[in-house]
Amino acid sequence: MSRPSDFISGIISGALVGAAFALLYAPDSGKNTRDRLSYKLSEYYDELNDLIDQLKEEKEILVSEAKEKGDKVVLDAKEKAEGLISEAEQLLESIEAAKEKSAGKKG
Repeated sequence: MSRPSDFISGIISGALVGAAFALLYAPDSGKNTRDRLSYKLSEYYDELNDLIDQLKEEKEILVSEAKEKGDKVVLDAKEKAEGLISEAEQLLESIEAAKEKSAGKKG
């Protein structure tokens, strides 16, 4: 499992365990206990939704940063490839010039 899903699972598990203990050890009437439990579950639900929204925002930021880094890597690779192509073309020209020079000396 990934860290965010572990964290979310922990929150949900904690909420459920807390709710179970609240029901088992509540000195209050059933209606009051249910109302408090409902309120707490609603509170946990809101917190969980806030956490999910925050994780989505962080994910978007990370994806954006990764895309930027990927674009930079591609650009760097293109520049290096262009440099290598230029060097190879210069080398070919040098070889052709040397061939022509050599052929001119022979003939």
